[in-house]
Order: sequence, then C-alpha cells, then structure tokens
Amino acid sequence: MATNVEATAAEIAGLRVGDIAPGLAQLALTLAASVDEKGGPTAKANAGRELRAVMETLRKLAPVAEESDRVDELAKRREDGRVRARRA
Repeated sequence: MATNVEATAAEIAGLRVGDIAPGLAQLALTLAASVDEKGGPTAKANAGRELRAVMETLRKLAPVAEESDRVDELAKRREDGRVRARRA
C-alpha cells in the first residue's frame, strides 16, 4: 500500500499542477508526510483535514484535460476529409 506522500505526489503529477502552484504542491506533500508520521491521532486528523483542503484547491487549479474517444477521433477525421474535398 502506498504512503500518503506517494499517493499525493502521484495525484499532483497527474493533475499537472506542480508548476502552476509549487507552494501548494509542496504544502500538500508536507501535510501528507505529517499524516504518515507516527504521532497522535488529533495531529493526524488536523493534517488530513488540511491536506484535503489543499488538494481540493489544487484540483481546481488543474488545467482541463482534453480527453477524446474513438467517436471524437472519427468526427475529426471526417471533418478533415471534408476540408480536403472542398479544396480539391
């Protein structure tokens, strides 16, 4: 099972927000490390709550991913074919 630091780092990388908000990304990793450390449950709960809030903010800052599926690809190819046909 991955640690909170590993899971948080993977999510930050997937969101591609490390360059957009490096301070928040580092704060998230620090909070995740606090959750992973041995210590009192109250401190872990507080760090976890703050981590959740920081990750929510990072998710809002993430660039919109352009996802395409097979239908989108076929529609684009069809439109490209129409453009080429008009030029001919």
